[in-house]
Amino acid sequence: MSENKKGKKILVIDDEADTVIYMETLLQDNGYETVSARDGQEGMDKVRSENPDLVVLDVSMPEKSGMRFYKEVKSDPKLETIPVVFVTGVTGYAQDKDGLRKFIDSRGSIPSPEGFFSKPIEREEFLKKIDEILG
Repeated sequence: MSENKKGKKILVIDDEADTVIYMETLLQDNGYETVSARDGQEGMDKVRSENPDLVVLDVSMPEKSGMRFYKEVKSDPKLETIPVVFVTGVTGYAQDKDGLRKFIDSRGSIPSPEGFFSKPIEREEFLKKIDEILG
């Protein structure tokens, strides 16, 4: 485990158990500590109790969507500095694979996420981005 990763905690929020297992294993194998949540509501509880260094977030989930979670986090002065990386199957509208990012950017009231990856992720690119954010 490299020194810069030691103690870095990542919260993985996704309603698909297989995705959570995959993401946690990938991150743990690369030196990160992980915690997980099954939906945006549980994610809000965990982000407050666990104080993660970064959140990996799905968009489409029950209880509270990833978009609602993201907006709440970025609107809360105690949480707004936590970086968020979207990892989702909801990538766009029609043929525009950057559609979701453009939609978030067009909202104006919330900042753009620190990272955005469509499922299935490209592992090396994903890990490089996580390392860059948490550097």
